[in-house]
Amino acid sequence: MDEECRNCPALCETRTQVVHGYGDVGADFLFVGERPTAKADEVGVPFLTDEDDDSGTSLRRILERLALCDSTSPDDRPALENAYLTNLTRCRDPDRRPTDEEIGNCEPYLNADIRSINPEVLVPVGERALAELGTEYTTTPVDELTLPEAHATTIRGRGFALVPMVEPREQTDDQTQAWLEHFAQLMASDYRQTKGRRER
Repeated sequence: MDEECRNCPALCETRTQVVHGYGDVGADFLFVGERPTAKADEVGVPFLTDEDDDSGTSLRRILERLALCDSTSPDDRPALENAYLTNLTRCRDPDRRPTDEEIGNCEPYLNADIRSINPEVLVPVGERALAELGTEYTTTPVDELTLPEAHATTIRGRGFALVPMVEPREQTDDQTQAWLEHFAQLMASDYRQTKGRRER
């Protein structure tokens, strides 16, 4: 992974660092967001949020409740087990979301993450991640892949199951509980049968 990537000149000017994937490289569950958070841009670990941000829940809290993250691990270096975190884009502009071109420029990094981790389940976090992963890995028409409708559901894909999630900070308590219950049921099932084995 290129720590000095210059594929998106505008983002090179606004980022603190390139934020590549992080977590258990043998994970069954790969979580994909849209872009690094402000804290992730500062620290270099996807999905990090400020500890004093009380708005909504965080992905870390969700992972802790599923025993995919050690609750005693440092805030800036979560100890993940069976989970890997990444984004559609690796760099952050603090004032805007990534363009389609920037997502396209980062696609080789995302593809490399998916190929090397070879997960069983992809978790698109947010609308943009669902649209991108849904287009690439399912036969479901993209206009049918919307949130919150697809939140806490399993979409059978080409090689993967997708379990979409509304952005954690935007979830209601009921949405968080629904997603946790759905994902816990998936984890307790023989979810590996949902995936057609691919040659690496």
